[in-house]
Amino acid sequence: MLNTPIRLVAGLGNPGREYANTRHNAGFWFADELAAKLGASLVHESKFAGEVAKAGSVRLLKPMTFMNLSGRAVAASARFFAIAPEEILVVHDELDLMPGKVKMKFGGGHAGHNGLRDIEAQMGSAEFWRLRVGIGHPRDSELAQQDVVDYVLKPPRSEERTAILDAIGRALQAWPSMAAGDMEAAMMALHRKTSSGPGPA
Repeated sequence: MLNTPIRLVAGLGNPGREYANTRHNAGFWFADELAAKLGASLVHESKFAGEVAKAGSVRLLKPMTFMNLSGRAVAASARFFAIAPEEILVVHDELDLMPGKVKMKFGGGHAGHNGLRDIEAQMGSAEFWRLRVGIGHPRDSELAQQDVVDYVLKPPRSEERTAILDAIGRALQAWPSMAAGDMEAAMMALHRKTSSGPGPA
């Protein structure tokens, strides 16, 4: 499993200018940065219900279906290109990690994340890789009473955005290992570099 190269990277978010800078779009931010790093251009493809790009043997995808229907785009791409679930990396915002933290995992539940929930439903499998970009949780701040949905659909504070972008930058540095299927090396690189602030791991 650890030696299976990634063939599809799906960065999750919501389309539209009003959502572009919100916490829920951290997956889109990663996809945009990875496309730039690889010299690829994301263009809209209606049959994949998203923006897509190709860089070597890797395809990048930003579903344009809104978060809760992300699986439609991911499943369509996987079926068309005969990509197995374990060859997919889904990049998403993670409430249970503080801004500045980024972690990888394989499989598992969706923990209430609507994008992951729909991907699992549409793919019929939870056996794909996840790159979890920490955005923090409203319980970790003065926003303790704020509804989670409202929280993820708001832009992060300036210092949070800086930390999130730094985490994305570290993930991009680990991308060559992910692309080669050396997930152990990628996870070691990511998980040994953590934020000094408190919060759940």
